[in-house]
Amino acid sequence: MTVLPSGDAERVDAVVVGAGHNGLVAANRLADAGWRVLVLEATDTAGGATRSAELAAPGWLTDLGSAFHPLGAASPVLRALRLEEHGLRWSHAPQPLAHVLPDDSAAVISRDLDVTAASVDAFAPGDGDAWRALAAQWQDLREPLLDALLSPFPPVRGGLRLLRKVGSPDLLRLVRRLLLPALRFSAEEFRGEGARVLVAGNAMHADVPPTGSGSTAFGWLLSMLAQDVGFPVPVGGSGALAAALVARLEARGGRVETDRPVSAVLVERGAAVGVVDRAGGTVRADRAVLADVPAPVLYRELVGEEHLPARLRADLDRFQWDHAVLKVDWALSGRVPWTAAGARDAGTVHVGADTTGLVDLGGDLAAGRVPRTPYLILGQLTTADPTRSPRGTESLWGYTRVPHDALRGPGEVEAHVARMEAVLERHAPGFGDLVVGRAVSGPDELQRQNPGLIRGALMAGTASPHQQLVFRPTPGLGRPDTVVDRLFLAGASAHPGGAVHGGPGAAAARAALARSGRLGPAYAAVIRAGHRVVHGTPGSTA
Repeated sequence: MTVLPSGDAERVDAVVVGAGHNGLVAANRLADAGWRVLVLEATDTAGGATRSAELAAPGWLTDLGSAFHPLGAASPVLRALRLEEHGLRWSHAPQPLAHVLPDDSAAVISRDLDVTAASVDAFAPGDGDAWRALAAQWQDLREPLLDALLSPFPPVRGGLRLLRKVGSPDLLRLVRRLLLPALRFSAEEFRGEGARVLVAGNAMHADVPPTGSGSTAFGWLLSMLAQDVGFPVPVGGSGALAAALVARLEARGGRVETDRPVSAVLVERGAAVGVVDRAGGTVRADRAVLADVPAPVLYRELVGEEHLPARLRADLDRFQWDHAVLKVDWALSGRVPWTAAGARDAGTVHVGADTTGLVDLGGDLAAGRVPRTPYLILGQLTTADPTRSPRGTESLWGYTRVPHDALRGPGEVEAHVARMEAVLERHAPGFGDLVVGRAVSGPDELQRQNPGLIRGALMAGTASPHQQLVFRPTPGLGRPDTVVDRLFLAGASAHPGGAVHGGPGAAAARAALARSGRLGPAYAAVIRAGHRVVHGTPGSTA
């Protein structure tokens, strides 16, 4: 949108659209550089998908979006912000994760390597040693790998560190591993169902089926993080993570204004110069506009297609959302009565499918069918953080994936919730008798709670390889720089994608600083040339 605002418009160095954790990370990075930063948030609370509330019953605190944060605890981006100095504290369940199988056996990942090895060995002798070997390799690769994964594209520094660590031949093998379907990787590494289902189940956190290329990247990564740093939660809810980011920002002079939705990005002579809020107020940004919103929303609703090259407009038509989510929060009067002992002390529990069932689930979702037996990703929040509900009770958080535009007919959401609870009753007899409160959030309700969760998609776009790296959010440079000068994509639609790690926000801030630095004109010329090669010019038809 091109608007000539009035002379009394507010002025800052940078305005950030959206106070999700990525927007807050970006704002903090800019404030560290001495910039005057204003963050505008559409809802009444900062945090985006890192927020908490008492949904199911008074006194039972749950998380509205993300709950467990293995990448958050390990992320070099978040660690560098030292959020513990601003009130963030982590809490752990006795065990990070358990996967309950149809026969009520359970495979467990513990931060104690001996416990994990014994668990997977019970399914197939020798798998414990295979897991130990992977864990040892992870410890050796962890820092350079996370640096490379969470750095702006191309990851020159992290890539070189990784190359020095593993050498050229083994780097190729590592890349092959990351591109493997989780099912194939598990078959190569393990003989038993326990270890295999742990990896495949973790891949489903990223909504990538175990038969999909690249699913090992998520399944192996989350499994190793569970082994290493666990699946911790912020004490007092995920909103505590956002609160720490806000406190840090305000300590550096930045501001967050809630209940102030942005309706347009101001574009003049091909550059972003500010924003207009829904009430008609204008904020001028002297250096940059950063947007922690999904890419289709930024380009089509806030910028306007008149500023976009035809190739980019066509690419946006092909943008693929990740599958929708149906989320339920339960207030329970007691602990979940799992038949599988391994699930009782786990913070995160997977239930509803073995590896074969996960393959079937992926097929159902790809075909647009609602799975008859839901696969559940559950969080026993009180087990992980005793502050979440009264002593002896449980705040249970859980979701299942469904196709987009499913569950639209009368009673369809309620029927699927009944299927979810039937799975729980089968593996935890007496579960229903413990329910004292329930809150159901279907895809539409999730979007009402958080406008960034379009159609109930948690990841701001599929994490499959065809929409990662230089293909995220569309074929391009793999960078936060958009086709509009001084406008940067700071949300999960940008590389390196979804999950709570701050990578997109940090990358956007870094790009904004480079554009405004001493070599800014040269930087802009290179980016502009790259966009012309990939997209053509705004207004072009080819």
